[in-house]
Amino acid sequence: MANPSNALVNWLEIPVTDMKRAMQFYETVFEHPLRRGMVGDLDIAVFTHAESAGALVRGEQYRSSAFYGPVPYFNAPQLDDVLARVTYAGGRTVRGPVQLPDNMGRFAHITDSEGNRIGLHEPAMVAAPAAVAH
Repeated sequence: MANPSNALVNWLEIPVTDMKRAMQFYETVFEHPLRRGMVGDLDIAVFTHAESAGALVRGEQYRSSAFYGPVPYFNAPQLDDVLARVTYAGGRTVRGPVQLPDNMGRFAHITDSEGNRIGLHEPAMVAAPAAVAH
């Protein structure tokens, strides 16, 4: 989990209506398990990636949206591979990939299994320093 004292965003909740389906989608796309549990009356599945801070959440006040509200971005170092898994898992790409200016990488928007719009960001590859000939 990210250190909340250092992170600008220290927790993220993605609304879901079908927890089993949503967990299968995110575990397939990011190739990492989620940890499911209850917090009061909320059904949650916590992202267990190192430095992650968030969960899928099913509850009365949580509604999915592809058009309104914030768009969370996930790190996707191999964006094309991640987009292929999105399609395989039942989501779809709705924008991109788009090359960002100033060597900032690429991004894409997808809709997940619950209808949420999610951003994926592939950081720019940093070239290794050239070897110095002696």
